[in-house]
Amino acid sequence: MDERPKSIWKKSLKGSNELWLLLIPFTLVFAAIYAGGDVPASLKNYLGLPAYALLFSLFVTLLVLLAVKFFRWIFSWRNFKRFLFGCACAATLIALFYAEENWRGRHDWERYKHEWEARGEKFDFADFVPPPVPADQNFALTPIIFTSYGQMLTRDGRMISPDKRDTNFVNRLKMDIARNDDWAMTHSTTNSIGDWQTTKTSDLKVWQNYYRALAAPTNEFPVAPQPQSPAADVLLALSKYDPVIEELREAGKLPYSRFPLEYDKDDPAAILLPHLAVLKQCSLALQLRALAELQNGQTEKSFDDIKLSLRLADSIRTEPFIITHLVRMAILQITLQPIWEGLAEHKWSDAQLAELNLELSKLDFPADYAHSVRSERAYHGKIVDWIEQKRSRYWLLVDMINNNNQPNTMENFLETTAFYLAPKGWFYQNEITIAQMEQQWNLPLVDATNRIVSPKIVEHAGTALASSLRPALFNFFARLLLPGLGNFAQKTAYAQNAADLARVAIALERYRLAHGGFPESLEALAARFLEKIPHDIINGESLHYRRTGDGQYILYSVGWNETDDDGVVGLTSNGQSADNRKGDWVWRYPAK
Repeated sequence: MDERPKSIWKKSLKGSNELWLLLIPFTLVFAAIYAGGDVPASLKNYLGLPAYALLFSLFVTLLVLLAVKFFRWIFSWRNFKRFLFGCACAATLIALFYAEENWRGRHDWERYKHEWEARGEKFDFADFVPPPVPADQNFALTPIIFTSYGQMLTRDGRMISPDKRDTNFVNRLKMDIARNDDWAMTHSTTNSIGDWQTTKTSDLKVWQNYYRALAAPTNEFPVAPQPQSPAADVLLALSKYDPVIEELREAGKLPYSRFPLEYDKDDPAAILLPHLAVLKQCSLALQLRALAELQNGQTEKSFDDIKLSLRLADSIRTEPFIITHLVRMAILQITLQPIWEGLAEHKWSDAQLAELNLELSKLDFPADYAHSVRSERAYHGKIVDWIEQKRSRYWLLVDMINNNNQPNTMENFLETTAFYLAPKGWFYQNEITIAQMEQQWNLPLVDATNRIVSPKIVEHAGTALASSLRPALFNFFARLLLPGLGNFAQKTAYAQNAADLARVAIALERYRLAHGGFPESLEALAARFLEKIPHDIINGESLHYRRTGDGQYILYSVGWNETDDDGVVGLTSNGQSADNRKGDWVWRYPAK
């Protein structure tokens, strides 16, 4: 009788019962993992240590038992053939599944595009790229503007790799008006620039003291041997930028502007926009200079600097990015301060006022909103296509969205697996979801035709969009890429309202110059001073206007809370600046 021990693979299944003893070490291992803190927070919220350790040890033990049984079963030629046949059938079914899903996804996407393209919509990012302009008439290609991006981009928009960038390259448009260091913070100029939203005028005495104090340790800005007037000392300090500003002004006379961005880049998220921060910085220098020129009696120079600042905002108007239009809105708010202070002091001539009105009338932020949201939709579609071509790019997207904070692998395991194994058709379905949500929720936030932004619609859309982005196979990219644009819509409304209030204020000042006082109502401005009086962008009704007892007036919109607060501005918690979600949006001047 053969007493030799049988192979472990030929033993009776009864021996499998011994494997249940693995529960003990597995339980201890998972208990240690739990105690060590390597467990997703979502699991810890629902499972205590005993339940977690027992659940996962049971799961792993079952896997071991199934593996043992499978290997015992397959060590038979008949079973092995059955296994191969089953694998062939499964492979065929999987291939059919992928083929069907790929066809269905592409078919649905093409049908969706065809339907909406018939209504005038566009889905190709190339359709939103601004057309080329003559190089010799392009503001953005002039030598002075080139310095704002030339360290990172060539003149034809190609990115210069970091290791090949010229470290000695000089950005001539980097016109700092204050140092960004601890010494500058000690001699702070904070709040010295006025705020038209809260009727605060600029205090150039603070800037005068700052530049004079800075001269001793750094000699960074020129100063006079003896103090002059605050405005004169500020202008002297900023005179170091006079040649740059004059060259910039000359460049601004060119009729076109198209920055050489790499619009045809495979990864649209990698398109560089280095010029935006520089243009905003330029507007801050022009703002301080214009304010000083106003206080120094140099009204014409101040007027020219204001026009130049508005030219900077206009130079990027055709770019199809939301961030670009947020920068344009910021430049407008910066530029309105010297306009407001000049109006408050009655320093502008009728001709200057007429020209300012013409420049401000070109601003149409609601139309810009619609264009940039549509381009964002096409932009997201291009990102989805780029990632699908190479699935490992998924992690580049995750890093970008999570600011390089790697998501918890266990929490994202199923999602990541589904991403890598998904048929291409599912990527098309995700593009449909993004397009549908943009069309349904983000585009209607701003009524570009009637120039109305309803806070109620914005709030409802934000809630609806959030509920629509629950985890599902076909909204995977929507959850990663699709932002709620309520904040952008609110900023759009406020910027357009600011431009409209400024235009009405300009017309009121022109009326005062012609008639010796402000009118009883805004209707008196029609035809001669304003072709059409702007309405309140929040509700489409008339702007609120009344004269005040000190010979001034108050002009306002009901603001984001949609309530007439009688011209009272809502303030932030520190009471230092306007909170644009509270109170009215007001244009008024300091009491005399």
